Amino acid sequence: KVYRKIRKGVWVDMGFYDLIDGFNKFDGKRNVFKFLLKPNTNEIDENPDYIDLLHNRQIPGEVQREVYERDKGECRICGSKDNLHLDHILPYSKGGSSKVATNIQLLCARHNLQKGAKFQ
Repeated sequence: KVYRKIRKGVWVDMGFYDLIDGFNKFDGKRNVFKFLLKPNTNEIDENPDYIDLLHNRQIPGEVQREVYERDKGECRICGSKDNLHLDHILPYSKGGSSKVATNIQLLCARHNLQKGAKFQ
C-alpha cells in the first residue's frame, strides 16, 4: 500500500502498488533510497470498477493540497484538525467532480460520515 504525504501529519491512501526495484541515488548531498513502483495489476484485473475509481474518483494531489490550504487543515464544520477526510461537496455518485477544488472540502470523520452521499 502506498501513501502520499500532503503535509506534516496528513497522508492520502494511493492504493496498492507492486515494488519493481529499489536503488540508492546520490542527490548531491546524500544517498537517497528510491523505489520504482507500478499499480498493482492484480487488484485492477480482479475489480473492474478499480480503473474507474483510479481515473475518475481519485482526487489529484494538487487538488488535495489546494483544499488543505484553503480549509486551513481543519473541518469546515467544526474546526477539528483530527481524522480529516476529503469530501465531495456534490457527491461523486451524483456527478460531482474530483478534479476541481471547488467541489472538495475537508471534513472530520464524524461530519463526513453524517453527510454521507447527500448534497449540502
